[in-house]
Amino acid sequence: MSNLWRTSESGSADDVELPPPSNADSQREFSRGRKYLILFIVSWNCLVVTFSSTSLLVATPEIASDLKTTTEIINATNAGVLVAMGCSSMIWSPLAEIFGRRHSYNAAIFFMLVTSIGTAVATNLPGFTALRVLSGLTGTYFMVAGQTIIADIYEPLVRGRAVGFMQVGSVAGSAIGPCVSGIIITFSHWRSIYWLQTSMTGLGFALSFFFIPNIQSEVAQLHGKLSASERSVSGVLKRFNPTKIFKQFLRPQVFLADLACGFLAVSQYGLLTCVRHIITPRFHITTPLISGLFYIAPGMGFIVGSVLGGRMSDHAVKRYLTKRDGTRLPKDRLNSGLVYLLAVLPISLLLYGWSLEKKIGGLALPIVMAFWIGVGLMGAWNGLNTYTAEVFPAERSEVVCSKYVLQYVFGATISATIVPLLNATGVGWTFTICTFLKVFGGARAAVLGQRLSAFGLAVTFTKKNMKEP
Repeated sequence: MSNLWRTSESGSADDVELPPPSNADSQREFSRGRKYLILFIVSWNCLVVTFSSTSLLVATPEIASDLKTTTEIINATNAGVLVAMGCSSMIWSPLAEIFGRRHSYNAAIFFMLVTSIGTAVATNLPGFTALRVLSGLTGTYFMVAGQTIIADIYEPLVRGRAVGFMQVGSVAGSAIGPCVSGIIITFSHWRSIYWLQTSMTGLGFALSFFFIPNIQSEVAQLHGKLSASERSVSGVLKRFNPTKIFKQFLRPQVFLADLACGFLAVSQYGLLTCVRHIITPRFHITTPLISGLFYIAPGMGFIVGSVLGGRMSDHAVKRYLTKRDGTRLPKDRLNSGLVYLLAVLPISLLLYGWSLEKKIGGLALPIVMAFWIGVGLMGAWNGLNTYTAEVFPAERSEVVCSKYVLQYVFGATISATIVPLLNATGVGWTFTICTFLKVFGGARAAVLGQRLSAFGLAVTFTKKNMKEP
C-alpha cells in the first residue's frame, strides 16, 4: 500500500498519490546522528532569532535613556520587530522557491548577522529602530524553514518530538534573552547584548553553511521543477504576491488553528513584556539582573512544555492510528493540546494575575505560575505547529507562514498595548482577559479537532512506514 495524501476543501477529496520512494528516501538517507545535527542547527537558529526579539525587554529603561527617548517608544520598536518577524516569510519563502531552500536559509542568516552588527553600532533612535526592525525580517522564516526541513527528514510518528525539540530553541531564546541581558546590563553596556547576538548568529551561519544539505521537499515532489514561464520576471514577481498566504485564512481548518496560535502569543508576550513593569515595583527589585532572573521560570516551563507536548502529540497520533486501522488525520494532534488550552493555561494565568493584584503568595506563587504558563503554552503549541505543517502538504510553507503572520501580529499588538492595559485595568483583569482569549482559542481548537475531519487530510500508512527512523 502506498502513502496516499487526500487533500480537500469539500466533501469529495482529490487523491494525489505521491511517489513513496522519493519522500521515503529523503527520510532514510540521513543517519540518526545527521538528523540530530540538522535538528540542532534549525533549533539553534530559532533560538537566536527569538533571543533577539526579547533580549532588550529588561534593558528598555537603559536604552531609552541612552537614545534620549521614552520606554513606550522602545516598546513600540519591539512591536515593530514582531510585525517584521510575522512578515519575514513573505520575502524568504519565495526566494527559497526560486533559488532553493538551503541558499535562502543561509542568506537569511547572513542578513540577520549584518543587521545585528548595524544595530550594535547605531548611535541614534532612527538608525537603531530601522536596523532592529530589519533584523526582524528574517524571524519566522527560520521557524517555517525549520518545520519544513523536519517534515522532510522525519517520519510522521516521530515528527512531533522533532518539532518539540525545535521549539525548545525558539521558546528558550525568548526566555534566555532577558535573563542573559539582565546580567550584561548589570556589568556592561546594553550594546554588548547585540555583540553577543552577532556571535550567536555567526555560529548559526557557519553550522548551516557546512552541515545543512539540499533536501527535496514534498512540495517539489508534487510540482516538480519551475517551468520557463515561472522563471520569467513576471513569474518571479508573482511568487512574492502575499495573497497565496492570506488566502489560507479562508480555509476554516487553517484559520482556526492560526487563531488559536495568535491567542497563545498574546499570553506569551503579555507575560514576557511586562515583567519589569509589574514585578519590579511590587517586590522592590532595583537591578536588571534580578528582573532578568525572573525569566528563568517561564523559560524552564517553555522547555518542559515543548518536550512533553511533542511526546503527547506523537502519542495521540499513534493512538488514533491504531484506532482507525492505519489511517492518520493531522487533526489527531490537536487533541493532545486541549488539556493545556482548557485547564493548565486558564488556571495558571488567573493565579498569576490575581496573586500579583492581591499580593498573595509573595514572589513564590507568581514564579511557580509563570513556570506553568510556560508549560501550558508550549504543550498547546506543539500540536498546533505540527498540524499546520501537515494539513496541506502541497502548500506547507504557505500554511505555516499564515500561522506566523497572525501569531506575531497578535504578539506585536499585546507588546505595544500591555503597559497601557495594565495601567487601565490592573494585573488581575489584564490576565483574566488573556484567560478568556485562551479558553476561546481552546474551544476553537476543540471544534477543529472534532468537527472538521471532512476538510482535513488523511494519510494511510503501511507497517513499514510506521517504523521510526
